[in-house]
Amino acid sequence: MQDISRLGFGTYENDDPEQCTESVRTALNVGYEHVDTAQSYGNEAAVGDGIAESDVDGEDVFVATKLSTENLAYDDAVESAHESVERLGVDSIDLLYVHWPINTYDPEGTIEALNDLHADGVVDAVGLSNFRIDQLDAAIERLDPPLAAHQVECHPMLPQEDLRAHAVEHDYALVAYCPIARNQVADVPEIQAVAEKHDASPAQVSLAWLLSKENLVAIPKATGEAHIRDNWGARDLELDAEDIETIDGIDEHHRIVDFEAAPWNQ
Repeated sequence: MQDISRLGFGTYENDDPEQCTESVRTALNVGYEHVDTAQSYGNEAAVGDGIAESDVDGEDVFVATKLSTENLAYDDAVESAHESVERLGVDSIDLLYVHWPINTYDPEGTIEALNDLHADGVVDAVGLSNFRIDQLDAAIERLDPPLAAHQVECHPMLPQEDLRAHAVEHDYALVAYCPIARNQVADVPEIQAVAEKHDASPAQVSLAWLLSKENLVAIPKATGEAHIRDNWGARDLELDAEDIETIDGIDEHHRIVDFEAAPWNQ
């Protein structure tokens, strides 16, 4: 698996430029090294400003972004990736994902664009997001560089066992968005019990559970400093085998991000 910091900083819906810049700057100063954004979030420039204004050397920050579903045709993918580089203020994008295999996604043209962007040094690694396993396999066959990451919703109520196994088999990172289920984990009795046992927050328990899994990376989003620091504290939470078994045994399974055109509904 590529060397990706296993607890990253998500910026979904952090679309107020001033707030986004402040959040990214704070997260990097707290210790995060991996920042995740997307063209569709409309905040790449603010993310870039946060990196530039932090106390961290920009070269030490792992920056991931995603191609919009409207920018997946070959020419649009190439052009918009260069635009993302400019907005982020980086020399190259550390990890570029296909955000969703819908709308303008073309298994041939989109993957060819990723191959060429990688060969030209515009992106250092390529990723996919929200793909079914059959779509992953088809894309992996076309990719020249190894797949670095696959980003999906993943949390204790959506443990994604099959996709986790696929990530281990093919040696890429499974990157969990919504890793605290938009704080729904706070209402789950099993997670509440483990949190009380360790004097930790439910969010920390959910993140620590994800980090206990092979090839898992989590990218919780946050805006305020207290929330940013609380999530970061998950790195110091050591769950024992009983804790992990308790969380693995949660019966309630559901998605948060779901819509008719999503790949798993086709």
